[in-house]
Amino acid sequence: MYDYGLSTLEQYGLTAKTASRTRGALICHTEKGLLILREFHGSEKKLQKQQELLLTLQENGLSVDSFLENQEGSLVSRDKDEIPFTLQHWYDGRECDTKSRDDIQKSVRTLAKLHKVMRLSLVEDYEEKSLKDEYVRHNQEIRKIRKFIRKKGPSSPFEKDFLASVEWFLKKGEEALAMLGDSSYDTLREQSLSSGCICHGEYNQHNVLMVRGGTAVTNFGHWGFDVQMADLYRFMRKVLEKYNWDLRLAQEMLNSYHQERPISILEWQNLKVRFTYPEKYWKLANYYYSHNKAWISEKNIEKLKILVKQKDIWGDFPEKCFGRYPF
Repeated sequence: MYDYGLSTLEQYGLTAKTASRTRGALICHTEKGLLILREFHGSEKKLQKQQELLLTLQENGLSVDSFLENQEGSLVSRDKDEIPFTLQHWYDGRECDTKSRDDIQKSVRTLAKLHKVMRLSLVEDYEEKSLKDEYVRHNQEIRKIRKFIRKKGPSSPFEKDFLASVEWFLKKGEEALAMLGDSSYDTLREQSLSSGCICHGEYNQHNVLMVRGGTAVTNFGHWGFDVQMADLYRFMRKVLEKYNWDLRLAQEMLNSYHQERPISILEWQNLKVRFTYPEKYWKLANYYYSHNKAWISEKNIEKLKILVKQKDIWGDFPEKCFGRYPF
């Protein structure tokens, strides 16, 4: 019977009293408390740097999912079939509830605390791509998808809604790219990289746990060197989409972050640019283009309709929210 790596616990001198599945992993109750066992798919070299980061955060009083070393001193253990696994500290808590403003503010303050500590000596292999390059590529992809649908003729509701809205969103994409070029982004990026600033890379409600006495942050596998506003933007965008771009909530989140870790004027300008770019629109279009076009999920059709419906309030949001610094 396949044990999903449970046998590797022996390499740590541990046994699981109980184990339960969760999102492609096993949560194990052991002699060392709650641990999570996962199949490992990444680079062991990057994993070592991730552990260095996690231990630094831990030393600074932050609760994170640092790794355990096995009895051989390795972070990766292989089962009898040579499948690699990692074992990490885990927490008894619930995910951040985006319906709770209190949870949202706690998560934002936690992110600010992380960012104050998340620094390592720069490793160029782990630099995130330039936002300029990203926006250029995304705009090209939107134009390519527009051309593709026009050539074959729109047949599905998604394709029809995309063609009806693409000019407006593409204009926003070009506007954001021009704003980025006129801003001090290159200076901000250079400052961030030279200081060794690190982003979590996937800071969202699923990776923030509400635990007794505070919060715990998990799943740092997408970390990289970058402008840290990328994390704040991603978290805020996902929350604000659910709140129809509530300006007051956005300002509350920015204020919570700013009180813990002041946002510089260059970072403020960068946030305005990021919120101007139609990232969600590009993501939906790109997903459509790279998957089965004969069948488009109702969920994605609905997501596009909501996006188009919100476009005016979203379009006005960056200027209203970031029109003056700091608030």
